[in-house]
Amino acid sequence: MTSPFVRPQEATATEAITAIGDELDVFDDWMDRYQYIIELGRKLPPFPEAWTDDAHRVPGCQSQVWMEADLANGVLHLAGASDAAIVSGLVALLLRVYSGRTPDEVLRTDPVFLQDLGLLEALSTNRGNGIASMARAVQRAAREAVAV
Repeated sequence: MTSPFVRPQEATATEAITAIGDELDVFDDWMDRYQYIIELGRKLPPFPEAWTDDAHRVPGCQSQVWMEADLANGVLHLAGASDAAIVSGLVALLLRVYSGRTPDEVLRTDPVFLQDLGLLEALSTNRGNGIASMARAVQRAAREAVAV
């Protein structure tokens, strides 16, 4: 079985943010960027059906979003999914930045990068609030991992 947890493509969260920014800059308009983000969501590892429950649901999202975190050898591994294509892509972006990092690196990496990349103002208010909820869920998982 394929692991549902996202493996990091870049060595650090900062490098992932830079790479995402470079990839988004290739596109001239937001429709092309949205299509790219949707494609990222389609490439997420399969999320176990058993985790599509209330215990894994991220509150505050208009679409259904589920996330799971696992701390192994001091590294936080994250999995996620959504029932909406664009939101799945946003999940993929967040997990690319945060999954496979230490909880300390996750906590040091402010989700303000979402605003810096222009993602928040390009989204509807509800979607912007949803991605902020997802970022809070990731930060909460990191805080809980540090407390262990």
